Amino acid sequence: MTDDVQPPPATPAPAAAAAGVAAPMHVGIDVSKARLDLCVRPSGQTIAVDNDDAGVKRVIEFLAPLAPALIVVEATGRYHRRLAADLLEAGLRVAVVNPRQARDFARALGMLAKTDVIDARVLAQFAAVGHLRPCERQPANRAALDERVTRRRQVVHMLVMEKNRLEGLRDKLTIRSVKRVIRVLEQQREELDRQIAELIEGDDDWRGRHEILTSVPGVGDTTANLLVTELPELGRVNRAQLAALVGVAPVNRDSGQMRGTRACFGGRPHVRAALYMSIISAIRFNPLIKAFAARLTARGKPFKLVATACMHKMLTILNVMIRDGKTWNPQAA
Repeated sequence: MTDDVQPPPATPAPAAAAAGVAAPMHVGIDVSKARLDLCVRPSGQTIAVDNDDAGVKRVIEFLAPLAPALIVVEATGRYHRRLAADLLEAGLRVAVVNPRQARDFARALGMLAKTDVIDARVLAQFAAVGHLRPCERQPANRAALDERVTRRRQVVHMLVMEKNRLEGLRDKLTIRSVKRVIRVLEQQREELDRQIAELIEGDDDWRGRHEILTSVPGVGDTTANLLVTELPELGRVNRAQLAALVGVAPVNRDSGQMRGTRACFGGRPHVRAALYMSIISAIRFNPLIKAFAARLTARGKPFKLVATACMHKMLTILNVMIRDGKTWNPQAA
């Protein structure tokens, strides 16, 4: 295991330290497949360890006595999950951020160079800004649920690819080969659906959320499973924050006298895609969403705008239902 410890750079003492007040510590950790680079702010001390069990243990032993105000880690797929989970288990405050946000922050600071150590320092400075929301400890089966939902999405993607390949084929052996793969993938999808349902059924909180979500006309098991997995903030944040998380909140584009067209971007594309399919059904079978969509259509709004507005409205309703622990009630909605 590598364990490179670098002393802090010679920088002027901050005003808080000069006044005899201990400045809060913030930590940034750059995560790669093989290594963890850590930087502590304001001291500037850095360490580098291997990204394995021993390295994560070394990071926790190093940070526990410091009790930093916040530790920021970039989301790097499966490589950051063990680190974030173990830090939370040790009682440390952790925030996982989108790498694009961290890189934009670095550019705003004028830092164009990019190395692992520089990234760790940028993350530590990002933590000190003070607007990041710490993560919450996840249930024991959370990682398994995340991975199975992700695997189901991959299987569905491969199914679409194989069905597209089937079109236009003429050779019988080739057609038989593609159909055999499609059958295997469909079996995999059904098995994953069963496993996901078992995991959700085995957790009281997940099961309660799933029952509330599926009580809404237009929200089926697949959409409910994905919302339980990939939108844990449901019921815990306000509607504006939730819409921004999913990416269905129109963003202003104004400058001076110019009033630009509002547009939605960013957010969580998998959640948005599942909600879109749910809205297509809800516009037909959910009386509240159906009436709302009809009003917008009567005003001449294009279908894409109508669907996005309906997704926003559906999210707001689901958020309140989960928050209050109540099933679907058209009058209350």
